[in-house]
Amino acid sequence: MDGIAIKSEQLIELGKMTPENAVSLMIEHAIRAGASDLFINSGERHFTAQVRHLGIVRPLSIMPFEHGRRCLSHIKARAGMDTTEKRRPLDGRWIFEIHEAEGDATTASNSPKTSVDLRINLIPTLYGEDATIRLLPHDHAHFVMEDLGMTRGQLEQYRGMIESPSGLILITGPTGSGKTATLYSTLLRLNDGARKINTIEDPIEYAVEGLHQSQVNSAIDLNFAELLRGVLRQSPDIIMVGEIRDEMTAQTAVHAANSGVLVFATLHATEASAAIQSMRSLGVRPHFLASSLRGVVAQRLVRTLCPGCRSTLDLADAPHVFDEVRPWLAAGEGTALHASTGCKACGLSGYAGRSGVFQVMPISSGIRELIADGMSSRDVRNRAVEEGMLQFRQAALLKVAAGQTSTEEVFRVIPTEHLLDD
Repeated sequence: MDGIAIKSEQLIELGKMTPENAVSLMIEHAIRAGASDLFINSGERHFTAQVRHLGIVRPLSIMPFEHGRRCLSHIKARAGMDTTEKRRPLDGRWIFEIHEAEGDATTASNSPKTSVDLRINLIPTLYGEDATIRLLPHDHAHFVMEDLGMTRGQLEQYRGMIESPSGLILITGPTGSGKTATLYSTLLRLNDGARKINTIEDPIEYAVEGLHQSQVNSAIDLNFAELLRGVLRQSPDIIMVGEIRDEMTAQTAVHAANSGVLVFATLHATEASAAIQSMRSLGVRPHFLASSLRGVVAQRLVRTLCPGCRSTLDLADAPHVFDEVRPWLAAGEGTALHASTGCKACGLSGYAGRSGVFQVMPISSGIRELIADGMSSRDVRNRAVEEGMLQFRQAALLKVAAGQTSTEEVFRVIPTEHLLDD
């Protein structure tokens, strides 16, 4: 869609529309732009609408206060929420249908429809309620393991992990770093009908045929730990735990992995080796963690340069910029830096998509001994690097050398401490 990078002078006029039409237009615009989230926020005198596109929040519209309140009421009604409740957080769901074709009303109405799952959360704020709408297309075609952004070597290492009949594989990274994409692309690869796969999620983001998906429910105190204990009695071959948040979930996941089940779980940790300490802090004994862990994947998402306006800066005067990653470069890579000036195709942003930057740490016998002995995350990381693990700095440099992203984007996304050579 043209104009994804919405400027202030390009804000959509919604104040004169009915709430139903205004809400539909905002949602359709966000979907067609490829946004991941739509935000509707209350202010002292007006409501603002924003979208998150390629990880960046951009303005969409400003609405009169009363009109914004009526839009929120419409959203709450369509999402099955209590429209009278304004003091507590609310969660809801709305299956939104959008015509695939754009154009005049006749053309659009005759085009096929696409369903998009809207996960909606409202919270009370100083001036009213704020809404966050997560946009989840039903199409799973974009969950392809080879398209995540791993290098060829990292992909081979990860394939080796997931082919294990049992054990624990941790996917780490901050919110919005692409962990869900990694998990679903993995499950789709393993979902061959020969194994029983159970998932425990909060919420279920994508319904996948062949998976047995369960959702936590805080309203009845049904949490990850209790669901995990129940799933283990279902005789699964593979379990995916949406997030390890507490001691009971961590210990049960390790127990399941040691009992012959292949367990995937997400965890908040700054890098792959830091996941070891995160699990220890949740009460998992080093010996049991060492025996169950098969690998850790840490990741970030960087925006990729728009091919339509990408420019090249020759590095003839600085030939050593990519020396550190020279052994992993393909022919012709590492001879230039790249940047994008912005064009109509990318909405003047200079970026057209996103790709993952990964640390992939298989658990070798040497690393297993370090974990069992309670050694520090630094010791584990140093051993993994000796065994060939790419650090974030090196993985990011490879993407810059290949012209996929810019140095500015790498510094924006990846913490400085991971970019320094220590």
